Amino acid sequence: MLKVSQLFVYPIKSLPGIAVNEASVTEKGFEHDRRWMLVDANNRFISQREAPQMTQLLVSIEDIGLRITHRTNDKSITIPFGSISLGRGKFTVWDDTCTGEYVSDEADKWFTNVLGLNCRLVYMPDDNSKRKVDPNYAPENTVTSFSDAYPFLIIGQSSLDDLNSRLPEPLPIDRFRPNIVFTGGEPFEEDLMESFSIAGINFYGVKLCARCVIITINQNSGSKGKEPIKTLASYRSKNNKIYFGQNLVHEGNGKITVGDELHVKSLHKEERFIIPECTEKSTPIDIEKTFGIIVE
Repeated sequence: MLKVSQLFVYPIKSLPGIAVNEASVTEKGFEHDRRWMLVDANNRFISQREAPQMTQLLVSIEDIGLRITHRTNDKSITIPFGSISLGRGKFTVWDDTCTGEYVSDEADKWFTNVLGLNCRLVYMPDDNSKRKVDPNYAPENTVTSFSDAYPFLIIGQSSLDDLNSRLPEPLPIDRFRPNIVFTGGEPFEEDLMESFSIAGINFYGVKLCARCVIITINQNSGSKGKEPIKTLASYRSKNNKIYFGQNLVHEGNGKITVGDELHVKSLHKEERFIIPECTEKSTPIDIEKTFGIIVE
């Protein structure tokens, strides 16, 4: 039996997530998930890839808004829900341009100060800000927030357990930033999930998640290492990419809760969802070239 074991919401893109017992599913994904984002002077998103110090800003959801607190110096700020914006703008997430609102001068100054880089906080409202998911992998009118590309990411606990059995030191699930974690089943069972339901909401696995260097960043300290890229490259690579987790789109709104069952309806048979077993004849991934990690 497959059951939801953990749920996570990431209100501000690339800041630490929040473990929740239940989460409301909206058109763009979980309520509050990646609806805020930090951008640079060119209105391009900022992430832990270039600013690992973002791991030091803890986020909590309160009745009136978001509370962000620095992990070590206790500096904090509250971002009220529904606050008056400073106007609309166009913002870039990878190859996508989407619309949103500038939050406040106070927020811009606070984040610039605590992170040590010039940035602005922006928000994606519920109105006509419709950032579409790549139609090559999802139905045409599917939308998402400021996520990298898709509304949800799912990972099986068995997959993490399998990885940890191969690592010198086990890693927590926060390295991989999933929205949904489930127990039961075999390692990487999520790879082949074409469609399934949770609490009457239909989910569809549309693209395996290719991982970047963020998974090498310790989410408590912000320090970078070589794992788990080094180990994943030995058995979870394909076409010079490393995969861990399945990206999802969905149909329907509602609420899902830790303990809910996953009911798998169909499985993928397409080659792009299958990670071949690595052998001595397999072409090794160039970790240094792809991720900038030197493996001795």
